[in-house]
Amino acid sequence: MRNSNRREFIKSSAAVAGASVVAIPAIAKDSTSANDRVRVAIAGLGGRGRNSHMNALHQMAKENVEIVAFCECDEKRLEASNAKHEKETGKKAALYKDYGKLLEDKSIDAVSIAMPDHWHALATIWACQAGKDVYCEKPVSHNISEGRKMVQAARKYKRIVQAGTQCRSSPNIREGLKKLHEGVIGRVYMAQGIAYKYRAGGKNEFGPVPPTLDWNLWQGPASEKPYNRLAIYRWRFLRHYGSGEIADQGVHQLDIIRWGLKLDTHPNWAQAMGGKLFRPTSEVTTPGNLAFACQWEEPETQVLFETRDGFTNPGAGMGTKYPFVDHRNVVGVIFLGSEGYMIIPDYSSYHTFLGRKRELGPTASTPGAPMMDLDHFRNWIAAVRSRNWHDLYADIEQGHKSATLAHLANAAYRTRRTLHFDPNTERFIGDEEANKTLTRDYRKPFVVPDEV
Repeated sequence: MRNSNRREFIKSSAAVAGASVVAIPAIAKDSTSANDRVRVAIAGLGGRGRNSHMNALHQMAKENVEIVAFCECDEKRLEASNAKHEKETGKKAALYKDYGKLLEDKSIDAVSIAMPDHWHALATIWACQAGKDVYCEKPVSHNISEGRKMVQAARKYKRIVQAGTQCRSSPNIREGLKKLHEGVIGRVYMAQGIAYKYRAGGKNEFGPVPPTLDWNLWQGPASEKPYNRLAIYRWRFLRHYGSGEIADQGVHQLDIIRWGLKLDTHPNWAQAMGGKLFRPTSEVTTPGNLAFACQWEEPETQVLFETRDGFTNPGAGMGTKYPFVDHRNVVGVIFLGSEGYMIIPDYSSYHTFLGRKRELGPTASTPGAPMMDLDHFRNWIAAVRSRNWHDLYADIEQGHKSATLAHLANAAYRTRRTLHFDPNTERFIGDEEANKTLTRDYRKPFVVPDEV
């Protein structure tokens, strides 16, 4: 498609002001019947948005769920996603480069956010203010302060906000953790999570901005930096935009750990150490190797977590007998109890091993270890219709609390010391250097507000 034609059908604004907070509708829907069509926009068309989100929503077409718009600041991705959508549904969607413009469309009921992490909080808050429900990819925030404001916005504007920790919608994992709580492995006294994922390194590639990309909109809330191709493909591992492996993959396992141990408050203590041990010359700015420990004073509980980005051994059978989704990486959770242990090696299974002989106990798995995206979107849409956020399996507050663990790990790694955290104020005690990690400097007009 010629550039002139492309720009005719992409509803965008080159002005930065187009991304300012949109007006809040005077009346928001209080209820939606099962027969009402839910009109969804997908914002962010990288791998998760154009594949997982789109595929799940397409499968819900017979359930009166319809994708009606796409938002992406790269016109190439925008066009490709719309072409896929049209091929699979026979319908075209409204296209936006500017997220602020999308939110002005009052025909859109809900937004599915798959933007990079540094956009999650602002995109969610703006959507709530615009009267739209939200599905937000994990980790829900780029820092601890953002997560709390997302919760506040969801409650203030009575929005249904689901965090993208889709293991919560796995029937098998739900069954396993119910048995865990019933005592299948006795008294559970601690848990360990692992995310051993082979990752490529990366070098900065500064240069001219591609003609199809609006770099200003891509950067959004992050402070101004020159265009870097590494950021487009490896932003998860650049601290300016992402939070590293502990938040990218690890937040799934941290969420399961919190759920399994019934940890509904933040820990009191956090410590971490690590570095770029496997690829020391890589120019990513988050650690590939990270050993994280945190502890709660009441109830007295310890959680351990480790990330690795190179070749690795398996752990508790995870990665060999119980492989992860791609059969290459070693990812999962180990719950330790007085009568045995339980592993959750993927997104949709659990296995228990009892006594000193580790005899196989209750177990359940789904062939192929699916990621449970469809189930998680269905749970979200059901809550959108009921208007009851308690119906969500992964309400935004749960997403915030799990993401906070990853942010605590990064804060402890950056300060290189044990940190004392106040779960009530969500601030570090007696440590102003650590408190600087609680938020960031935002680039106008993409500012996460002090009051939502």
